Amino acid sequence: MDLIYTNTITADEVNAIRKSMGWRQNHPEQFQDSLNGSTLIVAAYKEGKAIGMVRLIWDGGEVAVIPNILILPEYQMQGIENEMLSRIFDFLRSKLKPGYGIQVDIRVWNNQEPYYERIGFQASTPQRRGTPMHICLTNQIELTDAIFKQCGFSEK
Repeated sequence: MDLIYTNTITADEVNAIRKSMGWRQNHPEQFQDSLNGSTLIVAAYKEGKAIGMVRLIWDGGEVAVIPNILILPEYQMQGIENEMLSRIFDFLRSKLKPGYGIQVDIRVWNNQEPYYERIGFQASTPQRRGTPMHICLTNQIELTDAIFKQCGFSEK
């Protein structure tokens, strides 16, 4: 598969991928701000079309978060995820100083835990890492309805 990987992607391209996955669209300006504030973006393109992306949020020290990996459904599980994650991990390893470590957290959706466990991620447990929690500050935040109905959001 002839893919080109870049470190840029537009909010509109991300929204097109999200839509193809059945996810809600983000406000383009707000998501562009998220992209601009990311430490690293890895986007996959085929024939000039964005087909996947991952972004890294890193504090410059010990904690890094991969909010999600987005890939058009017809390209999922074809190795694109591995390549994009490899580029993220290579970047982080290049920043490690002797004796340092970086914890990388990832949000896993759609029962993909076995895939991420195969590449080395471990499921967090309250005993190991505390209980993951979140807060919804407005009803405009674009989160998957099925998971975040407890926030009281209505569907668009």
